[in-house]
Amino acid sequence: MENQNAYQKPVTLKNILKFAVPTIVMTLFMSFYTMVDGLFVSNLIGTAALSAINLTAPVIQFVTAVSTMLATGGSAVIMKKMGEQKGEEAKEDFTSLILVNVAVGLTMWALGYLAMGRIFGGMNLSAEVAEYCTVYLKHYLMFTVPILLMNNFTLYMIACGKATLSLVCSVAGGLLNMALDFCFIAVFHMGIRGAAIATGLGYSVTAVVGLMVFSRRKNLLHFKKPVFRFQVLKNAASNGCSEMATAMVTGIVTLMFNWTMLKYVGEDGVAAITIIMYVLMFASSLYTGYSYGVAPMISFYYGEKNREKLRKLTVLSLKIIGVLSLTTVAFSLAVTRPLVSVFARPDNPVYDLAVTGNRICTAALLFIGFNIFASGMFTALSNGVVSAVLAFSRSFVFMMAAMLVLPALLGVNGIWLATPAAELMALGLSAFMFWRYRERKTNEKTRKSYGKKQL
Repeated sequence: MENQNAYQKPVTLKNILKFAVPTIVMTLFMSFYTMVDGLFVSNLIGTAALSAINLTAPVIQFVTAVSTMLATGGSAVIMKKMGEQKGEEAKEDFTSLILVNVAVGLTMWALGYLAMGRIFGGMNLSAEVAEYCTVYLKHYLMFTVPILLMNNFTLYMIACGKATLSLVCSVAGGLLNMALDFCFIAVFHMGIRGAAIATGLGYSVTAVVGLMVFSRRKNLLHFKKPVFRFQVLKNAASNGCSEMATAMVTGIVTLMFNWTMLKYVGEDGVAAITIIMYVLMFASSLYTGYSYGVAPMISFYYGEKNREKLRKLTVLSLKIIGVLSLTTVAFSLAVTRPLVSVFARPDNPVYDLAVTGNRICTAALLFIGFNIFASGMFTALSNGVVSAVLAFSRSFVFMMAAMLVLPALLGVNGIWLATPAAELMALGLSAFMFWRYRERKTNEKTRKSYGKKQL
């Protein structure tokens, strides 16, 4: 039980970082996945193929959303049971949830194939782009099951104290994706089909390693004869629904940004917003990685009813995120011009738009980390309802409200201000939920103490 001893150690900065650093590096590296295909496709196939990848993104985002829900919610449920000393039951549930992932993956694969024609048939696409969309998605969907397993095994490896192995798998998968992109597209001339297969095989690395790791009985979690409990599946789905909501609305918000930019600036504005979104994506990956890393600790201490460790972990996490927030803001402002010049030359109209936009949007980096941690923490505490409210309000309600109001009042600057405004509103809601949760726990403790005195 060496892995479990990691949870028995004191809550210190050093021990927290042992959990969090590998997942931070992993999520930062995994964020490259969204750009690698675009880089190779645009340069080696053409912009029509690049457009096709963007058009298939909502379908792919749905696959990611479902797997994220099952992974984050399931991990919280399983580790809570481990903290409650229900190890054998947790392993049975773990195996059951993995089998559910396989079943869901096969179902989504079939539904994707059946709906593909209708999805692209109603977009009034050119024959070339429509063909690219169909070919890319058809081959991408072949890897639906490995993608779901990858997202699950990534978190379960972390929960078992194998965060470094999870990191190695992610890095290996990313490097394989890049190498296969070059081989399949540039060498074997497989076109957009090669890009889809390269991405799928890159994701499959963690899935294959995870199957081998969790087949070994000496691990804290391992496969055993499953016992299906509907309540466990229900809890996993409800706990992870906030992460699913975040993933699903990302595509909607991106679409809203593009439409608004086209209205006020045109295509140059869309290019500029893409550069800014890369900056925000990397920052979000940093905090998502931290939240993933400490989530098993939160769930374990919650199941163990160790309030002191839970409090220390929360306080230290807020301090860490505060330091990271100030650091990322300073760094973003310092490298704005060099960063933008990587994507657009100074004589390009996109350059000035992106420089101005990045300087305004950088304010959002002060708040993003706290909001991501708050949602992740409530998921780890098996409070999926609050987590869902935080995630959905932040990524959809507040963002859509800001996008509808600010551009109408301030023009282009209102578009850039929409993200900081939405994140600031979300921070207020997160602080309120923290206060309500802490107050409720304090009241419960007082009532229990009073009841004992009465007896």
